Amino acid sequence: MRHLLAAATLLLAPALVRAQAPPAPTPVISVPATTLPLKHAPEPTSAEITVADLMTRLYILADDSMMGREAGTIGNVRGTDYIAREAARIGLVPMGDSGTYFQTLPFRTRSVDSASTFAVGGVPLAFGRDWTGRGRASASNPVLQVVYGGVLGDSATTASADQVAGKLAVYVMPEGAAGTRAARNASSMAPTAAAVAVIVPDQYIAMLSRPTIFVADPSSAPPATARPLVLLTNAAAAKLFDTPVGQLTAGTAGRTAALDLRMREEPVPYPARNVIGVLPGSDPALRDQYVALGAHNDHIGMIARPVDHDSLRLFNHVVRPGGAEDAGRQATPDQQARVNAALTAWRASHPDSARPDSISNGADDDGSGSVSVLEVAEKIASLRQRPKRSIIFIWHVGEEKGLLGSAYFTDHPTVPRDSIVTQLNLDMVGRGDSGDVTGSTKNGQLLRGNPNYLQVVGSRRLSSELGDLIEAVNRGGKHGLAFDYAMDANGHPMNIYCRSDHYEYARYGIPIAFFTTGGHSDYHQVSDEPQYIDYAHMARVDNLVEDIAVHVANLDHRPFVDHPKPDPRGACRQ
Repeated sequence: MRHLLAAATLLLAPALVRAQAPPAPTPVISVPATTLPLKHAPEPTSAEITVADLMTRLYILADDSMMGREAGTIGNVRGTDYIAREAARIGLVPMGDSGTYFQTLPFRTRSVDSASTFAVGGVPLAFGRDWTGRGRASASNPVLQVVYGGVLGDSATTASADQVAGKLAVYVMPEGAAGTRAARNASSMAPTAAAVAVIVPDQYIAMLSRPTIFVADPSSAPPATARPLVLLTNAAAAKLFDTPVGQLTAGTAGRTAALDLRMREEPVPYPARNVIGVLPGSDPALRDQYVALGAHNDHIGMIARPVDHDSLRLFNHVVRPGGAEDAGRQATPDQQARVNAALTAWRASHPDSARPDSISNGADDDGSGSVSVLEVAEKIASLRQRPKRSIIFIWHVGEEKGLLGSAYFTDHPTVPRDSIVTQLNLDMVGRGDSGDVTGSTKNGQLLRGNPNYLQVVGSRRLSSELGDLIEAVNRGGKHGLAFDYAMDANGHPMNIYCRSDHYEYARYGIPIAFFTTGGHSDYHQVSDEPQYIDYAHMARVDNLVEDIAVHVANLDHRPFVDHPKPDPRGACRQ
C-alpha cells in the first residue's frame, strides 16, 4: 500500500531511541511466534487456491534476490519477469505493449543537484545536512521574504493566502503519518507563495534527498499550484526567524532567504512495467467486457543502513504497531523495558537468529496481493465453464510512488476503458491476526484482526449493487469472513480509499472493491517477510475474491452505478 514517505528509512535503531511521552498507552499483544522458515523450496502449483501454492509463490516474489522490487530497479524487473512467466504458463492472453505482457511506463527520475544553494541572510546552509529540496523544475529566487505559515494541515491556524503571497512560507510538519503525507503535498498547499518550506525531523533530510520517480506523460500535467519545496531541519529553520519557531504565530515575518534549486531529470536505469494478461470470456455477447483484478508488483526497495531484524521487529510491535504509519514515535521507558525483555527472551530461544537486514521484502505489501492474483487466475483458468465476461489481470507498477502504474493504465488502457465493468483490488491480504493493529476507527480507536478478518473499502462508493453482491457471495459461498468497514468511513484521517490502485479506476466511474487484511507493525519495514504471513487466512480471502470475480463476470448486466462519479483529474477525498 502506498505510504507517502518511505518511512522504513526513518526508523532509528531501538538502542538509540530516546524516551518521550506518547499518546495514552494501549494494550500490547506479544509478537506471534512463527514456525515458518526464512527460506522455502518452491513446489509445482495446482489449479486450486492452496496454502502450499501461496507459500511457493510468495517466497519467490519476496525473496532477497528481488531487492525489495522498487520500481525502476533490477529487482522489480525480476519480479515482473516472474509474474509474466506465470501468466503465460497459466494461459493468459498477453495484453500489454506489442503483443507482450508488459506495459512499460515512461518513468524518469527527478533529483536535486547538490550544487543547489539555500542561504539565510547571505549565509549558506549545508545541502543534504541542513536542508534539501523537491520540485518539478529548477527555480531561482535571490530575494525571498520569509513568513511563518503555521502547522501544515491546521487550516484554523495557518497563514492566509495574502500573508504568504510571493514569499517563502515556512510550515511545521505535524507528527505521525498525517504529517508525512502533508509534508509531501506541501508544495501545492500555498498556491500564492513563491516557495514553501517545511520543518522536518533531522533524519528525514537524507531520505528526502533521494531521487523521486515520475511518469513523463503529457496527458497528466502536474498541478499548476505546485511550488518549489524546501525541507529544513529544526536547527536550520531557527535561523530564519528572530523568535523560536515554537513561539511564532502564523503570518510572522522572518529574515530574507535566497534559493537556487537545480533539478535534474534522467530515465530510470531499468524499465518499470505493468504486467497485463486476459482470460477471454465464454459468451460472445459479453466477452468484450472485462472484470479487472489487480495488485501492485512493486515495493520500496532497500534502506541505506542495515538494522538488526529481530530488534526492529520487536521494537515496532511494542512502540510502533502501525509500522510506517507510526514513524517517529519514540519509546517510553516502560516500552523500552518491554522491548529489551522480549529481545532477551527471543535471543535465548533463537541464539543464531541475529542478522543485519536492509531489504524491504514487501511480502504482505504487496507480494501477498500479487501472488493472490496469480492464484485466482490459475483457479479461474482451470474452470470447466469459463465466466461469460473476460477477466483482465493487472499487476500495477509504481503504486508506492503514487499509484503511477494504475493511473497510467487507466489513462492509456490496453482494452477500452468503458469495457471494464468492475475492478477488484488486493493490497496487503496476508495478515489480519489478533496480534496485528490493522488500522483505527475514524475517531482513533485501534482495530485488531481475528481469524475471519477482512477489511472492505469502497465497495459501495459508486455501486450499491456491487457492495450488496460482495456480501451475498460471502454468505452464499460460506466463506465466513467478517467484513470490517471502519477504514472506509467518510473523512477517515488515514484516507485509505485514496491510497491504493483501485482509486485510479474509481475516478473514471468504474465500480471498485478494495480488499485488505489491514496494517501491522511490519508495514513498510525490513521485517515484512514471507515467514510472517498467515497463508491459510490469505487463501480464504483469495477464494472469496475468486468467487466474487466469477459472479460479476456472469451477471447479465454491468454493476449499476448509483452514486456520482468523481472528476478524473480532481483530488481524491475519502
